Amino acid sequence: MATSYRQIINDGLWTNNVGFVQLLGLCPLLAVTGTAINGLGLGLATLLILMCSNVTISLIRNIVPSEVRLPIFVLVIASFVTTVEMLMKAFYFDLYMVLGIFIPLIVTNCAIIGRAEAFASKQPVKYALLDGVTMGVGFLIALVLLGGMREILGQGTLFAQAHLMFGEAAHAMTITVFEDYKGFLIAILPPGAFFGLGFLIALKNWIDQKRTKKEKTTITIMSAEPSHT
Repeated sequence: MATSYRQIINDGLWTNNVGFVQLLGLCPLLAVTGTAINGLGLGLATLLILMCSNVTISLIRNIVPSEVRLPIFVLVIASFVTTVEMLMKAFYFDLYMVLGIFIPLIVTNCAIIGRAEAFASKQPVKYALLDGVTMGVGFLIALVLLGGMREILGQGTLFAQAHLMFGEAAHAMTITVFEDYKGFLIAILPPGAFFGLGFLIALKNWIDQKRTKKEKTTITIMSAEPSHT
């Protein structure tokens, strides 16, 4: 299990990315990513809950009986989800209405429960917090990338409806990528989410293969060089 800062960061953002490698939390990942702002909103909520739940579970890990650890973990996560849901209702009501049921469903997100059981319950607070941050940011990146790609293909815009998060002044944040664009309907429909996610996973795997090949080539060249005594 990774216990170094560098390894935890690499795992959360790339090597063990929740959306592209673990393939957890696919229900919200595919359902709400019609736009980049939707993905950003849900990603930030998930990030906050991951951080808080990881830290709390790490703090209580030594006093929780193993027989009831999972129900207690779910209770901790549900408490933070309820808090975030109430805050969104109070300050980001329009965005909350767009995300709908997927905010309370964060309780059942396998990524959060999985990190609580596999990592936070076995590590000190400093590692648990960093793991929550990096796993949450990795999931947020997956949500925003998929949402942005689907929005561009489906509507020809990027960061439309930014005012849902940043207020009325954020209308100016909308980027029109294609003028007079009629839209590619399938991109914003459920099948488009599957196609988009498959493309992003394939792109990540291609990058990993290129990096591995380059590293092997470098090692081969270094080993072939004559040593000087």
